[in-house]
Amino acid sequence: MKKVGFLLFLVVMMIAFPRMADASSYSAKIYLDGQELNLSSGVVVENQNGTVMVPIRVVSEQLGFRVSWTKATQTVTVQNSVKNVSMVIGSSYATIDGQRVQMTKAPVLRGGTTLVPLRFVSEQMGLQVRWDNQQKAVYLQSTGSGGEAPGSGNGSGTAATVDGLSFNENKLMVAVSGNARANVSTLSNPDRIVIDLTNTRFSDGFGSNNNFNSVSQSGQFTVSGYPDVKSVRYSLFNENPMTVRIVVDLNYAKNYTVSGLENGSGILTVDLNTASAPNPGTGGKKLVVIDAGHGDHDPGAIGVTGKREKDFNLQMALKVQRLLQQEPNIDVVMTRSTDTFLELRERAKIANDLKADVFISIHANSGPSSASGTETYYYHESDKALANALHKEIVQAIGLRDRGVKYGNFHVIRETNMPGALLEVGFLSNSNDESKLFDPATQDRVAAAIVRGLKNYLQVN
Repeated sequence: MKKVGFLLFLVVMMIAFPRMADASSYSAKIYLDGQELNLSSGVVVENQNGTVMVPIRVVSEQLGFRVSWTKATQTVTVQNSVKNVSMVIGSSYATIDGQRVQMTKAPVLRGGTTLVPLRFVSEQMGLQVRWDNQQKAVYLQSTGSGGEAPGSGNGSGTAATVDGLSFNENKLMVAVSGNARANVSTLSNPDRIVIDLTNTRFSDGFGSNNNFNSVSQSGQFTVSGYPDVKSVRYSLFNENPMTVRIVVDLNYAKNYTVSGLENGSGILTVDLNTASAPNPGTGGKKLVVIDAGHGDHDPGAIGVTGKREKDFNLQMALKVQRLLQQEPNIDVVMTRSTDTFLELRERAKIANDLKADVFISIHANSGPSSASGTETYYYHESDKALANALHKEIVQAIGLRDRGVKYGNFHVIRETNMPGALLEVGFLSNSNDESKLFDPATQDRVAAAIVRGLKNYLQVN
């Protein structure tokens, strides 16, 4: 495109609008066709609730468009040979060739500079745009720069867009416009379904109806009411070719069917309502839910050397999971298999929704430095047999003081509908206990002991 005249548009906007206080600003670099632009003193880029707002004047000497300013309505009209775009200060709606289109954010005034939603304005004016969150840098590329625009891949043209995403009736549904290509696969440990949409980006309006951060180009939501699925995550995974990745985090391996996007556009559906694979706990198998306590921002107890309970809990849970997966008559589901956080009610709900046979929550204790030993808790009187079976094996395997099987009013064993036990394997506040808890060989023995206790209780071979 011709790189003349856009200065007029920017000058009109800068002169017409009075200065206002700066807000929510931070330093960022801006590149046009690979060349860094020199930002004037005091010029900043803003992040407004996840939307990148960029001063238009930073590219005033690089691009050319015909512009006009209507003072009475505070409307800026931008024109090139094929497009007419009008924006009003304070309004989140723009008019493009006579059609009303919603933007992620309305244009605003900051310190005499007009800020507009970066992705919307850049793309309407014929630019490709890429935001590097790690480098805090904006990359703009004009279609006439002689190089391949970011995200265009191997000459695939304008990227398709993800316009909406939802999970309902045990189906993931993704609304896509344009010529998208979908590649769906599975990964294990932890189990998940991965959908890669190539030649695709998120639409400008996507963030308005989704838990989406347009700066990092990512988001996620928790799924409730469907025991197959924990959560759904989504992000702009790659820039060249432009690729949106959607990950369905599963509670266990699950078959699925895929439909839609036969013509590159429409509704992509990943349907988990399939009978081709039995649900866990069917076919005569017993279903055990293993809960690794705490996680993510909740470290649990802190040991005498700074070790964290959440890490011990997860290490133990994963070792128990691996052993149970070798048992032909037991299925196992984890409430978490990575460093993530679930509310207590979510942990209990997973077990209840699955109608599990047994629920076990793994923890490490804390108290005075002199406190040592293993405790196992139950809530319902009917849970006591499970607690006894587990406790006997764990005490023998770890060799710490036997502090007994006790009643405990813990949410996860109080709210589960099946026999449950909460294990306090040892005390992180005791140096001897802590060293044993994080010793891999000791963990292996304890994991095997938990499995023996489970098999004795469930009376399975």
